[in-house]
Amino acid sequence: MPVVVLAIVALTIGLWATRWLPEYLTGLLFFALATVAGVAAPTTIFSGFASSAFWLVLSGFVLGAAISKTGLAERVARLMAIHLRGSFLRMVVGVVAMSYGLAFIMPSNMSRIALLMPIVMAMADQAGLRDGDPGRIGLALAVGFATFMLSASILPANVPNQVMAGTIETSYGLHLSYLPYLELHAPVLGIVKGVALVVCIRVLFPGKPQWAATTAAVPPLSFAELRLGILLGVTLALWFTDAIHGIAPAWIGLASACICLMPGIGFLTADEFAASANFRTLIYIAAILGLAALVTQSGLGDMMGRALMAIAPLDPSSPFWSFATLAGISTLLNFAVTANGVPALYTPLAKTLADASGLPLLTVLMIQVIGFSTTVLPYQASPIVVAMEMSKVPVGSAVRLSLALALITFVVLVPLDYLWFNWVGLL
Repeated sequence: MPVVVLAIVALTIGLWATRWLPEYLTGLLFFALATVAGVAAPTTIFSGFASSAFWLVLSGFVLGAAISKTGLAERVARLMAIHLRGSFLRMVVGVVAMSYGLAFIMPSNMSRIALLMPIVMAMADQAGLRDGDPGRIGLALAVGFATFMLSASILPANVPNQVMAGTIETSYGLHLSYLPYLELHAPVLGIVKGVALVVCIRVLFPGKPQWAATTAAVPPLSFAELRLGILLGVTLALWFTDAIHGIAPAWIGLASACICLMPGIGFLTADEFAASANFRTLIYIAAILGLAALVTQSGLGDMMGRALMAIAPLDPSSPFWSFATLAGISTLLNFAVTANGVPALYTPLAKTLADASGLPLLTVLMIQVIGFSTTVLPYQASPIVVAMEMSKVPVGSAVRLSLALALITFVVLVPLDYLWFNWVGLL
């Protein structure tokens, strides 16, 4: 039976990595093969649908659609853009800050990119940065990279985080809380990495803006925007205080999504909900979580962990090198399964890796965030690819930025993260 499980897992991961089939179809194929082969109980195979991560992704789609429909997020972005007139550095800092800030209220990478990219490109036009201009390319990449990479420091803000939370829950019964997670990752992977992103874009893609005389006026606040703004404020407050009231972010998001869909008081119709809920992505997420549960339950995770230990320099007497090695392992997994799939493969191995390295289990689990938020090549993060396609950015430009940030991550950010993990008591 372990051979059958290995074959199903290898086939599923291989198809996701090569994209020979659509991701949702590969997910359905995994469900079919695993159930027909009887490698585990249906409750294990389909456990992804019961995971909080699945419902958090669904809630993110609904909230993102409501924010887009009412025009609230566009208003916020346009109001901020008014204040970015000036130097190119100021523009880059503002775009990175907008991309990161929206992650706190809009838990969908794709929705944030779809919202921000047209606005940022319009701002580039006002600044005289036309197609092919290095400054325009830099602003577009600022949206894509900041939206994906920096949101890794906010628990509900991107798909890999949600997959990780779900696999940790299904594999170890541990529940991640919003505020402690933010405190652990925001200082380095949010703020410092954001500064590194700004510096890299300023150096690699210098721009010389020549601003137009006027900017478009912002329309008055609508009643729908006001109501949704209050709802999002309450949602965010509950997310920040989940360690106090004990309600998981997924269920808070689900309740907010229900209000958005409620006839008479909500913001979306049934047809708009059907259009906003990307069921292909939802099936993909459920399949990733189910695969992680199967890897754990079948013992395959322990086998893979032992194989990694044979080649990885994990030593309890050298905690820093073990820390760096684990960050490197999770980064390398990006090449095989891309960022969304890394938690499904890494998380089931964490207990074995923790035993070998001498690091606490939670520390080993959290190190993977460094890895899946570090894209050595753009294809490893689908939001970055979408941003490139929307703005017609050359692949070579994105590769240059990816490599520069990966180098900075392992030379500067990994040591800083090690010190921060030690400061907060995880080492």
